[in-house]
Amino acid sequence: MIASQYKITLPSDYDMNIIKDRVKNNGYKTDGFESLRFKMYLITEKGQNNNLQNSYCPLYLWEYSDGLNKFLFNGFYDNIITSFGWQQVNIGIPLIDTTTVKITDMKYLFETTGDIEPRFSLNNLKDRIKEELPRIDDAEYIVIYNPDKWKYAVFYFIDDLNKVKSEKGAIYDILHISQ
Repeated sequence: MIASQYKITLPSDYDMNIIKDRVKNNGYKTDGFESLRFKMYLITEKGQNNNLQNSYCPLYLWEYSDGLNKFLFNGFYDNIITSFGWQQVNIGIPLIDTTTVKITDMKYLFETTGDIEPRFSLNNLKDRIKEELPRIDDAEYIVIYNPDKWKYAVFYFIDDLNKVKSEKGAIYDILHISQ
């Protein structure tokens, strides 16, 4: 599996209804996309959920790289380039995945990040990361790491923002989930 995400920062006065309408009118187009496990259409809105900026940040989880390659190189990603300009696509590898079909009922995604510090051995790193994760009641999550940057992100799928009140991280609204 491989994960991908681009984070498009939008002006602070950007009308986020433009993104909401875009997803409402087009989100279904990635339903059933080749090797796509899921695509979450995510946004942040300045001033809501402690977010400092507006953003559009779709998160993808691919079963195989063929689907990602098709998305990027067969014209589908051109819609992003045309609308928002050239974007950096962040790539990662799933390390821990507790997700089930229940994630399709979630309203929010909560993201925390961490660094993978230099060490003599990466043996048992997965267990160490798992032990250090914030404990969020009943939340399914996925940990995605990038060995190019030696960083990881934890994405929690939640239905109640009270579950993450005391945690530090980014809260995204989920507008649509393609599978």
